[in-house]
Amino acid sequence: MTQNNPASPWWADAVIYQIYPRSFADSNGDGIGDLPGVTSRLEYLKDLGVDAIWLSPFYPSPQIDCGYDVADYRAIAPEYGTMSDFEEMVHTAHELGLRVIIDVVPNHSSAQHQWFQEALAAGPDSPERDRYIFRFSDTGAPNNWGSIFGGSAWSQVDSLTGSSADKDWWYLHLFDSSQPDFNWNHPDVRSMFEDYFRFWMDKGVDGFRVDVAHALIKEDGLPDDQVGPDRFAYSAPEAPGEIIPAPETGPFFDQDGVHEVYRSWRRVLDEYSGDRMLVAEAWVEDPARLALYVRPDEMQQAFNFQVMQSQWDARELRRNITTTYEANSAVGAVTTWVMSNHDRPRHATRYGYPTGAKVSQGIGLHDPLPDSDLGLVRALAVTSFLLGLPGSMYLYNGEELGLPEVLDLPDDARTDPTWFRTGGQTVGRDGCRVPLPWTTDPKGFGFSSNPNTWLPQPSWWGKYAVQIQRTDEASALNFYKRALQLRKQLRLGSGTLLWEESAPDTLTYRNGNILVAMNLGRVVRELDYDGTVLLHSPTSPRAPHSTEDTRKIYLTPNHTIWIDTSQTQ
Repeated sequence: MTQNNPASPWWADAVIYQIYPRSFADSNGDGIGDLPGVTSRLEYLKDLGVDAIWLSPFYPSPQIDCGYDVADYRAIAPEYGTMSDFEEMVHTAHELGLRVIIDVVPNHSSAQHQWFQEALAAGPDSPERDRYIFRFSDTGAPNNWGSIFGGSAWSQVDSLTGSSADKDWWYLHLFDSSQPDFNWNHPDVRSMFEDYFRFWMDKGVDGFRVDVAHALIKEDGLPDDQVGPDRFAYSAPEAPGEIIPAPETGPFFDQDGVHEVYRSWRRVLDEYSGDRMLVAEAWVEDPARLALYVRPDEMQQAFNFQVMQSQWDARELRRNITTTYEANSAVGAVTTWVMSNHDRPRHATRYGYPTGAKVSQGIGLHDPLPDSDLGLVRALAVTSFLLGLPGSMYLYNGEELGLPEVLDLPDDARTDPTWFRTGGQTVGRDGCRVPLPWTTDPKGFGFSSNPNTWLPQPSWWGKYAVQIQRTDEASALNFYKRALQLRKQLRLGSGTLLWEESAPDTLTYRNGNILVAMNLGRVVRELDYDGTVLLHSPTSPRAPHSTEDTRKIYLTPNHTIWIDTSQTQ
């Protein structure tokens, strides 16, 4: 099976590096990452071997949800810099051959957005309120929808205006109450976002990551959720971070109407040269439904969360890779691979738990501790396994350092609204957002000259610093560099996927002449292949290794190996 060819656009086989601007690099010593800080580290990313960067939101925002509550879609938050800083960053990235993707947040705005403030001031039944979803109900919330961040998805308007005219009026927010949902049936909303794309593409932006892409359109009439108000309720977990499983369906998710929105966006992008792209953050359980978002006239990519959520289990991982790959192939789209992001615990920590543990919304001090060594070994193994596949790979800042989730954040330092809206039942996502360690200096670890960073860095953070890893050939950083260099050299991103039969608990596939195998079991496996070992994921002790007999290549548990078979076929 193949999905792209040498004439494919840049994004079809790109390695894209997610930058969480607040946590990447601070240039002015205020303890908050910024755009000049990003610019100062672009050479590092070029050396790492990535093709593009994706920046999480940097717009003006009250930062109640770390920038995903946007107050102005065409400006830069002062703590991140200026528009000139943004333009300099884009220019420098392009000079280095790096593409630039930014976050678009279309499901909701901040309550501080001019439109929402106008809506509050205008009063009930006003045209200004039609841009959002306001409803009258004198019997409580208009329906039983729950918020993804906990609690009800509805808040009373008079709690914001204090006006008696707003008694029994409510507004919808699928996330925090500070994030009112747009009414995507309103032409002003559609027009505003089409203008948004043109504005940023005129600034040189190459692509857009679409936040909550599956939620823009709600079912007509806003009927009750059949699952009930506890769809997103947090339970007492049986495993760290576990929440009540909820299918990604319902009257507010994956409605067919979203596709007309994305077709209109695609038409805007097609006005511009340079293969501009859209990638969907769409939590859609059915791979065939998810593939609808990447049909030829809609988006170019969608994140592969099904693979990201796979357990350390050979059958499950193979099934998820195969079903997503085949669903995308059916519509002529490339498949993406991703293991970590700003919303999920880092995979170097997730894979430190026993198979079957459901780590979803954050891990804290009161949860069982993972096996950190095992987690890192497995994380590097699964990442290199995915890097050998055709398609596009997304990396989250710091994963190349082997960073774990920070579990010992003090409660009074937490910022995630899920922590507050669930009354502390879930610790939220702060643990994967701690500012990166660039040096061993405990006063900011090279991220900032200010030791008081926006989220506190743990005292042990320096052992993961770029400063140390650069000169350690056995480091996670240098492993990522080698893997990315080989991936590009061998053109694996534009290759083919052909599964091979393998021993139980082992996965093996070919991509052209390269054979990739991963051992998810507990015993050493002998691979009966003749060839040259190009790459093996780090181990302790060092293995797999090749013996004097070139037909005996051993694959130890929790590791991945790449073998070049081109000279032996």
